[in-house]
Amino acid sequence: MALAGCEAAAMWPLWLRHRLCINVWTLLLLGSTWLPLAESSPKSPFRTFPVTDWSLTHLVVHNKTGEVYVGAVNRIYKLSNNLTLLRTHVTGPVEDNEKCYPPPSVQSCPHGLVTTNNVNKLLLVDYSGNRLIACGSASQGICQFLRLDDLFKLGEPHHRKEHYLSSVNESGTMSGVIIEVLNGQNKLFIGTPIDGKSEYFPTLSSRKLMANEENAEMFGFVYQDEFVSSQLKIPSDTLSKFPTFDIYYIYSFSSEQFVYYLTLQLDTQLTSPDSTGEQFFTSKIVRLCVDDPKFYSYVEFPIGCVQDGIEYRLIQDAYLTRPGKALAKYLGISEQEDILFTIFSQGQKNRVKPPKESVLCLFTLKKIKDKIKERIQSCYRGEGKLSLPWLLNKELGCINSPLQIDDNFCGQDFNQPLGGTVTIEGTPLFVDKEDGMTSVAAYDYRGQTVVFAGTRSGKIKKVGKPSVMLMGRDGRSPHRPFGATGRAVPLSWHDLIYWG
Repeated sequence: MALAGCEAAAMWPLWLRHRLCINVWTLLLLGSTWLPLAESSPKSPFRTFPVTDWSLTHLVVHNKTGEVYVGAVNRIYKLSNNLTLLRTHVTGPVEDNEKCYPPPSVQSCPHGLVTTNNVNKLLLVDYSGNRLIACGSASQGICQFLRLDDLFKLGEPHHRKEHYLSSVNESGTMSGVIIEVLNGQNKLFIGTPIDGKSEYFPTLSSRKLMANEENAEMFGFVYQDEFVSSQLKIPSDTLSKFPTFDIYYIYSFSSEQFVYYLTLQLDTQLTSPDSTGEQFFTSKIVRLCVDDPKFYSYVEFPIGCVQDGIEYRLIQDAYLTRPGKALAKYLGISEQEDILFTIFSQGQKNRVKPPKESVLCLFTLKKIKDKIKERIQSCYRGEGKLSLPWLLNKELGCINSPLQIDDNFCGQDFNQPLGGTVTIEGTPLFVDKEDGMTSVAAYDYRGQTVVFAGTRSGKIKKVGKPSVMLMGRDGRSPHRPFGATGRAVPLSWHDLIYWG
């Protein structure tokens, strides 16, 4: 997600973040000699890419070349793996008005055009097409396809309504996953806030990713007939009752045959329809089958973390990885199973400026899948209701069916869409009450899982060793003060080690 209030952006290491704060002005990369992360390791100078004109919003690193692509306001940059600027592509400012639909380039607009910044909201590498997908906020959220080698613009689809993804200019709220299909049609799953424009934009959709950028089918829904399509819209009834309701897509990933999203949205059960009342938010994990063009497999569950009786419900960031040998052994899972590190802020209020109290948590995908399967099985036994008030606007009961539900079940045209009723809770690893953690990344070094958490104030905290990151044997979260050198005091094997 885009970080809010990054006061010390110049301290961010580039490789650690694939989504950066809108206010970040400098990117940094940790030198390769930092990789061992031992106390005796020499510290290389930070490599920097200073940007003085435009705020940075996103970055992706090519998984083979190590080249870095950076999304910004009005710019896309290509950097070498040592942060040397190789190419710059200009995306704005443009003459636009967010009230123009379709955009002025397609049809004359009765509203006056003004010089408008184009905020990069989505940046993805399409490896099979050797291209970059860069989606902005201008012209109702159209995307450009840029050649990876030199950022040459291959195409900019903008003539059909499916080409407009969302005009919301808040970075870090849209997320996408590319699904490559062997000898088939590649897909792009897109989740985005819509700012109340449900008649224009779906909040979640599955799109065709064509080989030819100018193909008229580009970004068309994977499936569409008179009644069903590969999209999910926020109902107008929901927006009438809760005008500010929206869904913010913080993180997304694919695992096995599923696509997952971590979202933040208004909690309609706790928030009063009275617009002057206090707003509460909830975090959800959303799952869809990759091969479900009708979205019958849609399931969402509340997700969060609890430590010392305090609830952390505002998702800030997440990172999917696989455990190192030591952590896998501790968790009792295979090294090939996916795990999810997450950052949550305390409580359920203040989405834009969340509390500084935050927690680093761990989920195994196996636990998440098991919880979802149990919920689907109970519904197909006719137990309970669909429990998705924001989408259904009424309570519909589950229908009993003899269908056998296994790990690969992808839904039917009944008992869907389905909402979880019990929050999936993660394992708290570390609580920060001072700096406000906002980002997370992890990697495996010689069988050891090392986790980095970035803070609102521009600090980096390192969490390890892998069997230590979990709470101590007594269930408490260990803490130690920093020494005079500013480094954390090393703790025992069953303690938490972190560097600020």
